[in-house]
Amino acid sequence: MSNTIPDYGYNTSAAGFSDSYLSPAVRRIAASFADPARKRALDLGCGNGAMANMLAEMGFTCTGIDPSASGIAIARHAFPQCKFETGNAYEDLAVLYGSFNLVISLEVVEHCYDPRKYARTLFDLVVPGGTALVSTPYHGYLKNVVLALSGKMEGHFTALWDGGHIKFFSIDTLGRLLTEAGFVDIVFERIGRVPSLAKSMVAVARKPS
Repeated sequence: MSNTIPDYGYNTSAAGFSDSYLSPAVRRIAASFADPARKRALDLGCGNGAMANMLAEMGFTCTGIDPSASGIAIARHAFPQCKFETGNAYEDLAVLYGSFNLVISLEVVEHCYDPRKYARTLFDLVVPGGTALVSTPYHGYLKNVVLALSGKMEGHFTALWDGGHIKFFSIDTLGRLLTEAGFVDIVFERIGRVPSLAKSMVAVARKPS
């Protein structure tokens, strides 16, 4: 499966565009982990490691996993305080790396051919009682209408982007995906722009104890 996943060709360790509106939500959730013994985090789909590094700066022992060889190489060089490994959500990552109190996965699920396998892998990576934070581009009725009327829907579908967005989630469908995997107490937040036209949505979910 990993051979079918394109390398995104990272060339910098700088935070990406989406990090500007995703990082406040990640910081807020991560700040709730006051006990140093619980500050173990994994970034599933870590890219160039910038967000994993942010968690490390907040006191977490952080591991990053991504299928991009170039992203992992940059992350290892730029952020040696974190552990970075190549891998993807279709592998049994919990067997390889264990489970974590906080698992974040930002703008990843929309790229997955098998989102249910992704969600099961995510669930297995979280310790009982732990937290998962998942973000993906937001889709709702008004935003979809605006995209269509503005003529931007074609570009939004990213049809010619190798490895681009192939799944388009609403709050309902992402919530159902995470619930099927076993998560509970799922809370959503829409971020970037006004809520009805939000760029992304963030789901914060708990694995039962």
